[in-house]
Amino acid sequence: MPRQIKIGVVAGEASGDQLGAGLIEALRSRYPDALFEGIGGSKMLEQGFHTLFPIDRLSVMGLVEPLKRLPELIRIRRTLYQHFLNNHFDLVVGIDSPDFNLGLELRLRKQGVKTAHYVSPSVWAWRQGRIKKIARAVDLMITLFPFEADFYRQHGVPVTYVGHPLAEEIPLQPDCQKAREQLGIASDARILTLMPGSRASEVDALGRLFLDTANRCQESVAGLQLLIPAANDERKKQLELLLDGYPDLHCLLLSGQAHLAMSASDVVLLSSGTSALEAMLLKKPMVVSYRVGKWTYALISRMLKVDWVSLPNLLAEEALVPELLQDQATVDNLVEAVKKLFLAPEHVSRLTKRFGELHQSLRHGGSDAAAEALCALIMEAE
Repeated sequence: MPRQIKIGVVAGEASGDQLGAGLIEALRSRYPDALFEGIGGSKMLEQGFHTLFPIDRLSVMGLVEPLKRLPELIRIRRTLYQHFLNNHFDLVVGIDSPDFNLGLELRLRKQGVKTAHYVSPSVWAWRQGRIKKIARAVDLMITLFPFEADFYRQHGVPVTYVGHPLAEEIPLQPDCQKAREQLGIASDARILTLMPGSRASEVDALGRLFLDTANRCQESVAGLQLLIPAANDERKKQLELLLDGYPDLHCLLLSGQAHLAMSASDVVLLSSGTSALEAMLLKKPMVVSYRVGKWTYALISRMLKVDWVSLPNLLAEEALVPELLQDQATVDNLVEAVKKLFLAPEHVSRLTKRFGELHQSLRHGGSDAAAEALCALIMEAE
């Protein structure tokens, strides 16, 4: 009997859970009896994954929050290290969450365990000195975007560019009318989708700001309706409490269904992150916003090496979509940016065409390409 292949996967947030699920599915087609363990969310669990800790225990952001949780995070990482080492795992893949995963990968690789990191940290954008640690920590870096792979090649780090799995999953021409039918929305309605983030701290920072913006937009955009896809049950409860203060908003709060909500919308107001990429792939004009703690922003802004933070702008190397961050993230500024997209059909048409070109460029194999590269690592170890 051939021995069972054991693959560790550690994902720390919703976007990592989604990528992890696609990766596990692709790997399982090659290793049907493989064991997959580590940390993951509901989508990974659906693929037969066994999580040792709830995924939300790794969902921390900024500089202060991780420090408050440091003892717990150290304990979790130590437990994972011992588990993967003692049970002779063939490969361990960290998905995003670089501050947590790279340290784990480094320790495991020193013990002879093959390691890979899926989703490059923004080392090309800030804290470029991290590339030295990455080179020691991983046998392979798997990147979602071509400009990332170029950076790693320049620094001699083994890298595979796979494109983004979402670019494979999302059709090049999404069906807006079908999405509206599924949600029971009129075909001629004017829809604004709000996406304040998947973390509690993001909704705390942006939820009321986005709702105030929508409230103002509703006064001037005739017949405006709102969709808010809550990332999970906890965020839905958080948003329900916020919505209690806005009884006049015409709003449909959804459980998940983010792609459906964006597909049905005319404009999306969202927090910077994976949702900006999703909106781009769904060909939706968007306004990107974000807020973090004052001191966190002051530190990060000094270290940034890029002109933009949202993926559509980074991929296009131009300001395709407005980014209203930190002090610029005001109700007045957001209202102006959102209204402009409702009132500028020619601009939206040009934007949609450009989004289509970027979408096509990101179709590069996705989960299957990542799985092929990881299988080669496993075979090296045998």
